Formats: sequence, C-alpha cells, structure tokens
Amino acid sequence: MTYTVGDSITMLRRSLLHIVRYPGLTIFVIGAPVVFLMLFVFVFGGTLGAGLPGVNPEGGRAAYLPYVMPGILAMTIAGTAGGTATTVAMDMTEGITARFRTMAISRAAVLAGHVLGNTVQAVLGVVVVLAVGIAVGFRPNTSPVQWISVSAMVILIAFAISWLAVAMGMASKSVETASNLPMLLLLLPFLGSGFVPTDTMPSGLRWFADYQPFTPFVETLRGLLTGEPLGANLPLALGWCAVITVIGYAWSMAIYEKKLVR
Repeated sequence: MTYTVGDSITMLRRSLLHIVRYPGLTIFVIGAPVVFLMLFVFVFGGTLGAGLPGVNPEGGRAAYLPYVMPGILAMTIAGTAGGTATTVAMDMTEGITARFRTMAISRAAVLAGHVLGNTVQAVLGVVVVLAVGIAVGFRPNTSPVQWISVSAMVILIAFAISWLAVAMGMASKSVETASNLPMLLLLLPFLGSGFVPTDTMPSGLRWFADYQPFTPFVETLRGLLTGEPLGANLPLALGWCAVITVIGYAWSMAIYEKKLVR
C-alpha cells in the first residue's frame, strides 16, 4: 500500500509536468468553457433567461447567468476528459506504458497518476471559469460550509470522470479515436438541465435528461451555489460518482491486465 501511494505521487508529478510543458491543452480546456459562458449569457441569455419559470422577461440575462453557471462548470469538468484520454492513448501507442510494466511500479499507480493529474487540472479549470463568472456578474449565495461542499463535489465529479477518461483512452485503438470518444461526455450537460430546464424538452429526451448523471451533478452545484434546496440531487450525484468511478476503474484495470498478458 505504501509503495502504491508513493508510486501514484510520482506518476502525479509526471502528469503535472506534462500539463506545465504542454500548456496549449490546458488553455483550450479552460478557454472553451469561458467562450461558452460568454456566448450563452450575452448572446442567448436574454431569450433563454426570459423563458425560465417565474422570471421577468426584462431581466432574462441577469436571471440566466446563475442558472447556466453550474452547467458551464460541469462542462468544464467533462471537457478535461479528452486530454486525459489522448494522453493515455499516446502512452499506450508510444510504448511508455510498456516501459513502465518492466519497472517495479505499482500497476494501479500508472493509471492513478493520470486520474489525479486530470482531477487537479479540472479543479483549476473550475476555479478559473467560476472567477470569470463572478467577474461578469455571478453572485453565489453560498455559506462557508456550502463552499466546502462545492469543492468536494467538484473533486468527486472530476475524479469519477477522470477514471472513465482513462478507460476510454486505453480502449481506443488510436490517439485520434481517444481524442474524439470523450466528446460524448461533453454533450451530456447540454442534454440535461445544464442550459435549459428539462421540463421544456420532448418526453423521450426529458426522460433521458432527468436520469443521466450530469443532471444531478448540475442540480447539486446549482443548489449549493444559489442556496436552492438540494432534494434528492445530492445523493443521486454521489451515487453516480461512485458508479462511474467503479466502472472506470474496473474497465481500465481489465484492459491493463489483458494487455499485460500479451
């Protein structure tokens, strides 16, 4: 156990060095959500905000900013999956992972380094995007305890998505496939309550939106940031985090062990 933790920290340092030496990907991961925030608030916000329940049409943009902010934060976390899957696929195809297998390194630590590095990158991205949101007028109604809860929720979501991204990167047969596969995750905040209420969707799409994981993720962050009741969204979000983490870990290790035999 001690060796696994030590090896994981070493691999985390490698992932962080990769982030520092290749800043272009980090800039894109953070820059894209900022562009979407500006687009949805200042271009579409007036119309979309006026359609929110109980909102004065004249104040649509001001009402839409606190509504869309949790969706943008969830999209920020989902957007980091592409970089992780690509990095994992590159390690697999360029033989770096095979080199690690010949060394006295914990098998789980090789993958955990990618997961922890992506979690750190996702948290930094959320902080920057949230700061931009505050700069353009977002005012969270959040107590210190709720800020701690927001931080914990962001870390848990990022950790779960990171394990799934690692599995996608290992399952992909090429780097190109690995860079495109996580795009499915990036669509989920749009197909949930991230940008519009699910009540406005057709019945079939609404059913999917209500039961897919990003809806409780968004609603939990929205409740913590705006002071709205959380209801069943918090346990649902925690449950989805646990399920996605287990699936991602089991999928990753299964592929890792299978390729280890070859």
